[in-house]
Amino acid sequence: MKSIAILAAIALAAALPAANASPLDGQTFEGVFLEKGKTRGDADTLTFRDGRFRSSACDRYGYAEAPYKAVADGETIRFETETTSPKYGALKWTGYVRGGKLDATVMMMRDGKPPIENWVAAGRVK
Repeated sequence: MKSIAILAAIALAAALPAANASPLDGQTFEGVFLEKGKTRGDADTLTFRDGRFRSSACDRYGYAEAPYKAVADGETIRFETETTSPKYGALKWTGYVRGGKLDATVMMMRDGKPPIENWVAAGRVK
């Protein structure tokens, strides 16, 4: 009888989401990455998986995936992360997801240069 109770508890725990699981984990968004003031940019796929964030538009510039933080506030999920490239410096991401739409500001930080503001607008992939 004890072993049945233990197996039931393990099955229940496996079915529940982890207490520290991000509300964005497992989601993917497709959109565009563009510099503020520009009308054209790069196609981008943003992936949130296993507590890590990746932007496909930034791959060719050597930006690695990075851990991210996300907090749900009602119907809005706010997130932040910082990706880095050995050649191009850091990208500081702050954004939110609401109703399947992702909007983010991405500040490019390079030593000795003024920050460059970029935007990302994307929709959730179903």
